[in-house]
Amino acid sequence: MWTDLHSCCGPSGSLLNRRQMLGKMCAGFGMLGLASLLGSQASGAITSSAGNLRLPHFAPKAKRVVFLFLNGGPSHVDTFDPKPELAKREGEQPTGELYKKTKGNGFMPSPFTFQKHGQSGIDVCDTLPSLAGVIDDCCVIRSMHTDVPNHEPALLMMHTGNLQPIRPSMGSWLLYGLGTSNQNLPGYMVLRPSNKIVVGPALWSNSFLPAEYQATSVFTSDMAVERLVANIHNPRLTESEQREQLDLLANLNRHHLAQRDGDPALEGEIRAMETAFHMQREAMNTFDISREPAAVRAAYGDTPFARSCLLARRLLEDGVRVVSVYYTSSDTQPWDTHSDHNARHPKLCADADRAAGALIRDLKQRGMLEDTLVVWGGEFGRTPYSENKDKNKAGRDHHHTGFSVLLAGGGVKGGLCYGATDELGMNATENPVHVHDLHATILHLLGLDHEKLTYRYAGRDFRLTDVHGRVVRDILM
Repeated sequence: MWTDLHSCCGPSGSLLNRRQMLGKMCAGFGMLGLASLLGSQASGAITSSAGNLRLPHFAPKAKRVVFLFLNGGPSHVDTFDPKPELAKREGEQPTGELYKKTKGNGFMPSPFTFQKHGQSGIDVCDTLPSLAGVIDDCCVIRSMHTDVPNHEPALLMMHTGNLQPIRPSMGSWLLYGLGTSNQNLPGYMVLRPSNKIVVGPALWSNSFLPAEYQATSVFTSDMAVERLVANIHNPRLTESEQREQLDLLANLNRHHLAQRDGDPALEGEIRAMETAFHMQREAMNTFDISREPAAVRAAYGDTPFARSCLLARRLLEDGVRVVSVYYTSSDTQPWDTHSDHNARHPKLCADADRAAGALIRDLKQRGMLEDTLVVWGGEFGRTPYSENKDKNKAGRDHHHTGFSVLLAGGGVKGGLCYGATDELGMNATENPVHVHDLHATILHLLGLDHEKLTYRYAGRDFRLTDVHGRVVRDILM
């Protein structure tokens, strides 16, 4: 046995209480160095165990989802929504209450070329050659819209279905609704190359959902496993010795729970420590992308976003249900091209396009695309008119009334363009899809009815879509 009677007693010989025991045991728990990663007080992981797997409301098309999030909002008129009318009306000032105060040079056509690709003949900008090559596996929603054109509320709406940082993220709702059968890794992972993300942890928060549905957030700027998942190995104790300690602590915790009719926060902590223990065996393999063949790594590219996308595939393959990959850099919102848009946009696309296309191909080659939903997009689009008087520095402002999102796999029809904006790309006019509708559709694809997936808190039932949302059935297989 790892301890004796004296180590369980205080100075007076009395038994230690739970807090004192935890304090003593943490000194010998190398695995609890994961506290910064797994603690419920930080942006760490509290994940479900095998006993927390739940049945969906109906047969799902997808088992897992990966959200490739382009912070700042990519321009729809320079990616998937060509607008030749902009060239005819170049320089003309937009009208209407939302647009009359622009300080730019009026409507600004895309300087990039669009071509039809695949058997479906979908128009894709030439800045996205990799996604163009898999467009027959993708559905482009051209009629997305959201409530406001400011980053913070738009980011929260896209991630939580609410404009304020008070609701659980979509990933937490998915984990709450479905649980996970994975005992060795968290069920919900967030990969971000930098901590410079507007809003930050509220985007992947569990909020009022039990702590076990909080995401695990890791920085992927340094992909060395020892730094990616710090303190994963105990420097002194063997696995069996740690197992004895963890079992003892679990017994103390169960006794503590029995006296208090259960404590969701404590239950989450117990599962966190179990996950941390199992991650010692699993994480070193899953998180080590150097194990991939050189050709696979080359296909994704060698940038933070590319490496994160490759890690996302490995996580999905090893049983993680939800993965979010953020496109961040030294710029907190790299796609927020208020100036130099025509120069910055193709550079951003080169990175995001290559990695996203490689991920879709990789999933398809492994037979995973059919039950993995890939989502590619930002919190809104960019204005079809310019923002800067200097034409050489012209940019595009935030635009929320019409933009594009790409979906692939997971039961979505490939080779489909759904919805449309008007001839200038200003407003969603045909089959408009609100963010609530997108959320309802994602839940549906994973076998969850968005109206039935509720959690009672503060005297009322909450859901991801609040009192809104419809499933966009026309894009489903």
